[in-house]
Amino acid sequence: MKAIFKKAFSRALDASGLTKEELAYKVLPNFFLEIFQKYLRVTTEGAENIPKRGPCIVIGNHSGYMGFDALMLGHQIHVSTQRAPRIIAHKLWFLHPKISVHVKKLGLVSANIENGLKVLKKEQPLLLFPEGEEGNFKLTKYRYRLRRFRRGFVRLALQTGAPIVPSIVIGAEETHITLRQIKWAKELLGIIIPVPLNVIPLPARWHIKFLPPIYLKKDPDKANDIAYVTKVSRHIRLKLQKEIHRQLKKRERIFL
Repeated sequence: MKAIFKKAFSRALDASGLTKEELAYKVLPNFFLEIFQKYLRVTTEGAENIPKRGPCIVIGNHSGYMGFDALMLGHQIHVSTQRAPRIIAHKLWFLHPKISVHVKKLGLVSANIENGLKVLKKEQPLLLFPEGEEGNFKLTKYRYRLRRFRRGFVRLALQTGAPIVPSIVIGAEETHITLRQIKWAKELLGIIIPVPLNVIPLPARWHIKFLPPIYLKKDPDKANDIAYVTKVSRHIRLKLQKEIHRQLKKRERIFL
């Protein structure tokens, strides 16, 4: 039965002319739209800032251990541009072959510079979160406070000339509540383990905003200049943090 299903899927894929990632973005969003648009009442702003062709790097604030923000941002990129973005994902998704084979079909790639370059050289959109797991698994009491940015996204922009499109997600911090972290897991397993309050997402209102793209001149040599890369990363982090504060001030209610 499993073999028959695989053959049927392959035939459908060939007939559609789509990649596995594109097919996933066309099939799964119907389910997620139902959840996010009605249950979480997602609104989107600034989608016109996402390039409709060529490589680009979309970055955003990260929260909620389930990673719903990554899926929703990826979906919004696809809806707005008809392009299937690749998502830089936490290494946890790639620890077991039976899991990694499925997440790869959804457009997820393991977090490293080499994978990012491969995506951008194919002129595909790349979605990543500079805070990494420190943002994804941070305690809810620190919500909307950006953690330290990793600098890989700046290096990728300098090496490829791809524009950086900052984005923010308001609401995801309240959808999944993280009470604490198992601190010893980082040293023992190499990953942070969050302790959540809820598995079922809470019905917080979501608002997503894509900011105007930032263009860095292509300069591979600059990508190795730690001081310069750090300066650019901090500047973009500050830009995102200010916009997060602006959006929070505008927010009238969270759950109602």
